[in-house]
Amino acid sequence: MTDHGWYDDSSEYDEAVRRAERATRSGWAAIAGTAGALGCALIALAVVCVGAFAACLYVVMAADY
Repeated sequence: MTDHGWYDDSSEYDEAVRRAERATRSGWAAIAGTAGALGCALIALAVVCVGAFAACLYVVMAADY
């Protein structure tokens, strides 16, 4: 009656699957957080560039008068 030994690994397998799923979720969360932060930084950079362009345009227009 030693053929029931293969059941012993099922709890370890289930725990490994849970750990892998948890690692996958945290990995995707890190990727999403990084992509979101880069998106916000890109938007902020675009706003700064438009502001700098408007300021330069104002200086050029004011210098003509």
